[in-house]
Amino acid sequence: MTHKKMNLPSKQCQCCQRPFLWRKKWSKDWKDVKYCSKRCRSQRDKAGESLPND
Repeated sequence: MTHKKMNLPSKQCQCCQRPFLWRKKWSKDWKDVKYCSKRCRSQRDKAGESLPND
């Protein structure tokens, strides 16, 4: 699947509320990506917003 940079899908980061674009490394799990960076993901963990245990 080839993408032109103008047509890449985007999402909004749940931590910083900034938009971020699709990356090739996220191709298999794009639907599950919620954060734009490791920094935002780690801030989520520090704030206690991690997923509840089943």
